[in-house]
Amino acid sequence: MTDCTSALNQIRIAISTTLKIVEKLEEEDLQKKPTSTKHSVGELLEHLASVCEADLLISNGAAKEEMSRYYSTVCCKTIEELNSTLKKNYRLLEERYTAYTEEELREEATSYWGVTYSRYEWLLEILAHVYHHRGQLHAILVHCCNRDPKVFMFE
Repeated sequence: MTDCTSALNQIRIAISTTLKIVEKLEEEDLQKKPTSTKHSVGELLEHLASVCEADLLISNGAAKEEMSRYYSTVCCKTIEELNSTLKKNYRLLEERYTAYTEEELREEATSYWGVTYSRYEWLLEILAHVYHHRGQLHAILVHCCNRDPKVFMFE
């Protein structure tokens, strides 16, 4: 049996701790960059806010063109928009994955770059993706911005 409850719970933890970090930011913090050639804190958060929905689309076989269209619609320029999008996209992911049958979770989908996983494996990829970017955010704030959010990262 492939139970998504635990993986979804871990994604929820990563999102909720990210939201706690975002609560500690000021709007001007969104413009800060670790280095001039890298994304700003706001750009990283905008990407992180889209991960649950974007990766859900990928897990259902979305083509490169569809993903380009999706990413062009993502626009989170304020802390309020980032918070709202993070929550909305997690709820969407949770609703979809809790509705899948065991058979649907075993169905495989191939990404537009050629990687094939079952839907359950895609969920594990989403979990890793969210934790990866949360870690980037924390590291940028601590090591580049001298702003330790003092948020406990794990339960």
